[in-house]
Amino acid sequence: MIDAENIRNIRDIEEEIISEFAMYDEWLDKYEYLIELGKELDNIDDSDKTEENLIKGCQSRVWLVCRSSGGRLWFGADSDAVITKGIISLLVKVYNGQKYDDIIASDFSFIKKIGLKENLSPTRANGLLSMIKQIKAYALAYKNKEMEQ
Repeated sequence: MIDAENIRNIRDIEEEIISEFAMYDEWLDKYEYLIELGKELDNIDDSDKTEENLIKGCQSRVWLVCRSSGGRLWFGADSDAVITKGIISLLVKVYNGQKYDDIIASDFSFIKKIGLKENLSPTRANGLLSMIKQIKAYALAYKNKEMEQ
């Protein structure tokens, strides 16, 4: 797990990703980069690959697990498709260890800036939106739970 003291803010991570994607002229190269990101993602335990952790709305199977600690969310993810695993790993890279309010306030604009949604098939683009919705839903749920205590 990443130490919360060493977490960079969302905007800085997004800017880094935008710069990384800008290094590639062709979308084929950007897809290869996404695949590499997916390979770097730590696998979640098979016991976490449950129906409850499955993101609805994705053509591929994508599992997203989340836990809360110290007002921050920690994500783990996996997918049975390489491009999709790269996409979820990109989101985990940005939002892992971030505060609830920062995730809720995030506009996910880096997705548009790198042109990801526009260069995905319609089913993968819908899956991306489902991943984003799930991350935001976790942030809202944990924030509300904390406020109730």
